[in-house]
Amino acid sequence: MMRRSFLVATIIAAATPALAHVTLEAQEARVGASFKAVVRVSHGCAGSATTAIRVKIPDGVIAVKPMPKPGWTLETKTGPYGKTYAHFHNTKLSEGVTEVAWSGGKLLDAHYDEFVFASFLSADLVAGKPLHFPVVQECEKGVHRWIEIPARPGEHLEEPAPGVKLLAR
Repeated sequence: MMRRSFLVATIIAAATPALAHVTLEAQEARVGASFKAVVRVSHGCAGSATTAIRVKIPDGVIAVKPMPKPGWTLETKTGPYGKTYAHFHNTKLSEGVTEVAWSGGKLLDAHYDEFVFASFLSADLVAGKPLHFPVVQECEKGVHRWIEIPARPGEHLEEPAPGVKLLAR
């Protein structure tokens, strides 16, 4: 009986983190191309409704345009990029959106929703590597900081940042 209980506990522990994350719909994205980021929120904070989602835009992700959500306030923070990036039609971008935040809504713990922004992944990003988008999820009671970035592939983290694997053009 003890062995069976251990097995059940192990299965539950392994399955729970997969259900407890804020994730990106896409698992892969091409460098030097447009990227539609769909941030999926599948739960609140210990039963409490989600009231805000903030996404930090990583270096190399440019020309960010978030999609408004009815019932939510949309805000962006802008600032200089770490360098100047080439974009469409030979334009150069040296500043833009560095954070996107949706707030003031109420996503019940029992419901699921998606928060979307369009962007461009610069050709300077390295194919084969992961790209992470740290997210802070605020709730009526509590906060999840999905900001942990693994030091090595497959590393288990309590609150991992959503990410995509970068592919060559």
